[in-house]
Amino acid sequence: MINLLENITFLHPYWFILIIIPVFLVWFYIKNRNKTTPSILWSNIFPFYNKESKSYKIYISHFVFALQILGIILIIIALARPQSSNQLQNIETEVIDIVISMDISGSMLAQDFRPDRLEAGKNIGIEFISNRPNDRIGLVVFSATSFTQCPITTDHAALINLFKKVKYGLLEDGTAIGDGLATAVLRLKDSDAKSKVIILITDGINNAGSIPPITAAEIAKTYGIRVYTIGMGSYGEAPYPVQTPYGVQIYKMKVEIDEQLLQQIASITGGKYFRATNNDKLRAIYNEIDKLEKTKIRIQEYRKRNENFHYFTSTASFLFLLTLLLNLTLLKKIP
Repeated sequence: MINLLENITFLHPYWFILIIIPVFLVWFYIKNRNKTTPSILWSNIFPFYNKESKSYKIYISHFVFALQILGIILIIIALARPQSSNQLQNIETEVIDIVISMDISGSMLAQDFRPDRLEAGKNIGIEFISNRPNDRIGLVVFSATSFTQCPITTDHAALINLFKKVKYGLLEDGTAIGDGLATAVLRLKDSDAKSKVIILITDGINNAGSIPPITAAEIAKTYGIRVYTIGMGSYGEAPYPVQTPYGVQIYKMKVEIDEQLLQQIASITGGKYFRATNNDKLRAIYNEIDKLEKTKIRIQEYRKRNENFHYFTSTASFLFLLTLLLNLTLLKKIP
């Protein structure tokens, strides 16, 4: 009966209003139990020498009444149509390995993002990582050269801590898109994951490095790695801090992003190119990539509802038969 009550639902719960019936019967029984009059009176001196003793029939009659109340409650539960469901699920998951390859060149200090492109890229990238707790994620940074800041890992706390330490000046200035992509490919090429993804973020034109970006894209394709490219920067000009003899001055600088190259890299690898012009747009891009690369789950669910009212009706019937048997035997009254 305990197992039966697990995950149980009621098709007609309004029948529970009838619970007022057994409540009223209990109240009436308690109120009038001492007002009963015996059918036959006879002389007896028994009460004078044993005032505390009571007939066993009194206790049995209370027990019979309790059985009757319990039977009524079980009938009410049966009327409410208790049902349980059996559910079976077959779940198949795919592990996804992701590397974020991020440009940290001097142009990433432009302030068309809040507070600038580099910090916005870090903060929103960390949000993306936090929303994917089950994936292995790594981090590559690049400017004139590239460097693995963190290999793919499920220790996202360590990854986020290393991400926060990224800053301009860690590497020689420049924009080596090919090297940044190739280093990310190196981190993923031996992965046994069914899905391997690189998110490449840059705000400039390839002007450094030893590996052509298209060559790096072809290598990524060979290893079955999908590359999502993000061009980071507003259209036209962007405010950029410049160090002068009079301190840091803000100048308008032309935004130059090789969108054709980034589109080609994405196309070769089966990925997609995005243009982020502000924080909100970058966050929306990460959200879209998050949806495109959600861990794939295939669920086959079987659900069958079982009627359980017969358990309650059969138990109630047994209780009523037991009370009838007791009334015809131990509690039989003299006619």
